Amino acid sequence: MNTGLNTALNTARAVPVLMYHHVSPAAGAVTVSPVHFADQMAMLAREGYTTLGARAFSEFLAGKPVPAKSVVLTFDDGYLDNWVHAHPVLAEHGFTALGFLVSGWVNSGPVRPNAVDPASPLYLLGHSAAKAAIEAGETDRAIMRWSEIDAMRQAGTFEFHSHTHTHTRWDRVSANPASKRASLREDLLQTRATLAQHLGEVSDHLCWPQGYFDTDYVEEAHAAGFRHLYTVEPGTNQHHGNPGRILRLDVRDKPAAWLKTRLWVHSRPLLSGLYLKIK
Repeated sequence: MNTGLNTALNTARAVPVLMYHHVSPAAGAVTVSPVHFADQMAMLAREGYTTLGARAFSEFLAGKPVPAKSVVLTFDDGYLDNWVHAHPVLAEHGFTALGFLVSGWVNSGPVRPNAVDPASPLYLLGHSAAKAAIEAGETDRAIMRWSEIDAMRQAGTFEFHSHTHTHTRWDRVSANPASKRASLREDLLQTRATLAQHLGEVSDHLCWPQGYFDTDYVEEAHAAGFRHLYTVEPGTNQHHGNPGRILRLDVRDKPAAWLKTRLWVHSRPLLSGLYLKIK
């Protein structure tokens, strides 16, 4: 028996990171319907995929082996529908996702009903309405509460990381580069403090707001203790990959067959690169 060969065949050459925002019947931008999301997760379970948490994914990037069919599920912004619709489906399959929280948007309050309790349905905002509510300071209408976040952590369906404290593009609103860096620095320190207060810990994983970063952003993130930086750049992530530039695949509101094909492509580094060049 060639144990080395068998080990290689059972180890992922690349790990796709999937990017979700909303899972909601309120159709709109960056939204996957509950029906399609359930279909996609059932496919992952049926095909034998392993969902990696932040630590296992970090170890993969550092060169340690993970199962051949490995994937990372990520959810940006912390929308309420993640609790209502994504959490129950992940719990059904024993899957884990990474939730990136805008820590300044999260409120306190009791746990609200989710899809497991259809007798008390919640009205969920579509993406445009959610953005408007957040801009109006009514974040509780669009974003999960700390109690719901805690319930998801306890269930093991989600672990939570930073998406900054304010989700501000400081490169757009700052008067000069020095002001940009100072504001970003304070934002990152605030998110660390807030997550540590409510979660009891804060990781070194950070997702860039709107996917934007530059040299100033990266240097300030490193100074604040963040090493794993998630982009919206498409592609896959290989052994000994760059933790400072994690690539992700945007998931569309399509049936599982579409996602299955995409995962097949992006689990193969050379094919993934060729596909993106052609596309």
